[in-house]
Amino acid sequence: MKQLLLIFHSQTGRTRRLAEAVATGVAELADDVELRVREARAATLDDLLWAQGLLLGTPENFGYMSGALKDFMDRTYYPAEGKTIGLPYAVFISCENDGRGAVSAIERIATGYGWRQVAAALICRGDITSDHEAEAHELGQTLAAGLALGLF
Repeated sequence: MKQLLLIFHSQTGRTRRLAEAVATGVAELADDVELRVREARAATLDDLLWAQGLLLGTPENFGYMSGALKDFMDRTYYPAEGKTIGLPYAVFISCENDGRGAVSAIERIATGYGWRQVAAALICRGDITSDHEAEAHELGQTLAAGLALGLF
């Protein structure tokens, strides 16, 4: 069984709604992929080292990822150094305007970890709609299916 970690932070509930939709998509492959969901503040190095795939969700705050997700990365970066190279990951962002600043910041740090982005970042602007939730569901399915089939 493959192991997929979903880490997210949400203040308003928007990113949480996306995380729930992502998790529902992963659940469709529950026979092949075990999902571990952690809020960013509760996520640990052990969670990261357990994972064979990673989904990161955050609101964009001031053109950057949330402080809670950045804190997770700060806490795990050096202890995980060299241990998560090639880890497939994808990102989902909730934002009011742009979202690209958060994506760019995550991509820069992920490069340092040696992670491999396997899906385009999902950026959901404004209030979360059923279309956003459907896209998040598909993102979860995609990562789970790719892991289950050994594509990444």
